[in-house]
Amino acid sequence: MDTQTPGHSKLVKRVGVTLVALAFLAIAVWYVSRPQPVGVSLITAELGAVTATVTNTRAGTVDACRRAGLSPPLGGQIALLPVTDGDTVEQGQLLLELWNDDLRAQLDLAHEEANASQSRAEESCVIAAVARREADRLMSLREDGLASEEDTERAVGNAQARAAACTAARDGTRVSAAQVKVAEAALERTRLTAPFAGIIAEINGELGEFVTPSPIGIPTPPTVDLIDSNCLYISAPIDEVDAPLVRPGLSARISLDAFADRTFSGHVRRVAPYVLDVERQARTVEIEAEINDPDKSALLPGYSADVEVLLAREENVLRIPTAVIINGNEIFVYDADSGRIEHRMIEIGVANWEYTQVLDGLDEGELVVSSVDREGVADGALAEPE
Repeated sequence: MDTQTPGHSKLVKRVGVTLVALAFLAIAVWYVSRPQPVGVSLITAELGAVTATVTNTRAGTVDACRRAGLSPPLGGQIALLPVTDGDTVEQGQLLLELWNDDLRAQLDLAHEEANASQSRAEESCVIAAVARREADRLMSLREDGLASEEDTERAVGNAQARAAACTAARDGTRVSAAQVKVAEAALERTRLTAPFAGIIAEINGELGEFVTPSPIGIPTPPTVDLIDSNCLYISAPIDEVDAPLVRPGLSARISLDAFADRTFSGHVRRVAPYVLDVERQARTVEIEAEINDPDKSALLPGYSADVEVLLAREENVLRIPTAVIINGNEIFVYDADSGRIEHRMIEIGVANWEYTQVLDGLDEGELVVSSVDREGVADGALAEPE
C-alpha cells in the first residue's frame, strides 16, 4: 500500500528539478571558465651546422695597409702638379714639385765646379808624373856621376811635392762630388715622390699656391694623400670578454654596409696586445681581419664593416634557434598528444646568435615553442599551434 501523499511527491520532483538545474549551471560555469588554450608558434628540432662566433662591439672600418699623408719638407710655390685625385701612381713617380730654379742653378754650378776640379786634378797628376820621371832620371845619372847631388835632391823634392799636389787635387774632386750630392739633396726636398705604388686619394693644393710645412704640434692636412689599395684590412673592436678567444688565423665572415646582400670570407691577421679604454665601462681590444677574396677592387678604405670571428663549428648536430632559449638553458616543448606545454632544462654546446647546439634534454623532431614571450606560455598550459 503506497503511503506517500501527493504533497510529498511534489517535493521530490521539485528537488530533482533543482538538482538537475544546479548540475546544468555547474556545467555552464565550468564551460565558461575552463582554461583557454594558448596560441603558440612552434619550430621543429632538427640537425644542422652550428658555429660559435664573436662579433665586434662597434662598427669596424676598412683600412689600407699603407696610407701616407705626404707634404714637402720645405715651404714654397707649387710649380708642377702632374697628378690628380684618383690617379694610380707607381713607386718613385713625381707627385708635386715646388719652384726650385735657384736650387737647379746651384746644382748646375756644383756640377761645373766638379768638372773643373776633375780637370785640375788630371793636370796636377800629369805634372806629378813628369816630375817623378825627371827625378828618376837624375838619380840614375847621379849614380854614374853625371848629375850633381843638389840637382838630384831638388828633382826628388819637386816630384814628392807634385805627388802631394796630385793627391790633394783628387781629394778636391771628391769634395766637389759631395757638393753635387748636397745640391741634389736640396733640390730633392722640393720634389714629392710616391714612396709606394697606390692611388691618389686627395690633393690639397693647386698650381701656383704656396704650401708650408706643419708647425710643430699643429697638424695640418697633407698636400697629397696616397693609399695602397692592393692591401686592405678591417679594423674592429672586440669586447674584452671575448678577446681571449680570438687569435690570428681564425676564419671570419665580413659584412659591409656598402654590400648589404653579400658577405666576404676572411681571417684574423692580428689581435692588438693592449686594451682600449674607450669609455668608462666599455673596454675593447682591436683586431684586424683581412678579406681572402683576391678581387678587392670594389672595396674602398673608410667603408664601415662588421667582423664575425668563427671560433668553432659543429656539423650535423641537433640545433634550435637561440631565440627560443630562456635563462640560458630552458625551453618550452609542445606535446601534441596532450596538447600541453612542457618546461625543459637542456644542455647546450656550440652556440651563436642564430642557432644553439643541444647536447641533452631534447630529441630530433620534437616541437619547441618559439613564441616564448607570449602571455600564458607556462609549464602544463594548454596550447594550440598556430
